[in-house]
Amino acid sequence: MAHELYTRTNQKMYFAGLSLESWRQGEQGGSMNAQGLIQAEREACLFHLYGALLGLCHEIAGYYRSADAGAPQAEAMLTPASLEAYPSPERGELVELANHPETWLGQLLAAYAALFQPPQVPAKVKVDPRTPLIEAVSMDAEEEAPGLSREEVEAWRQNLKRLALRFRESMTEW
Repeated sequence: MAHELYTRTNQKMYFAGLSLESWRQGEQGGSMNAQGLIQAEREACLFHLYGALLGLCHEIAGYYRSADAGAPQAEAMLTPASLEAYPSPERGELVELANHPETWLGQLLAAYAALFQPPQVPAKVKVDPRTPLIEAVSMDAEEEAPGLSREEVEAWRQNLKRLALRFRESMTEW
């Protein structure tokens, strides 16, 4: 039983829940390292949600005995070409969600991919050459956190959980 494909998906969903709880505590704590804790838990949560998505893809591919059942990245299993090669209603729904950036799954995949991008310097508007070269900077201003809220990530987790449960019901052999 411990080697069933669904166990990895469940484990990753659980880990994402633990990260969300630590993230919540970091927001409430107000400790010196709260900002670092929040960022660390945000990244951990995205990592585990992506792992849960990959686990769900493996469950689907394993159930239908698809040749790509061991793919190391979810994106490889969520393309129209993979759907054409290995059709299933569950994969079709995932491909549809993944390929639209406005959906929760499209946003989850984009947020996960953003973890691997180098920091970007904000673009500055050209300045008048007569302005002073030395600029006053306030050290009290907090660095802006990414626009990803804990509530939004929790909603992604809940959506993925509901999807997994619904898919499992349809893939159960009677």
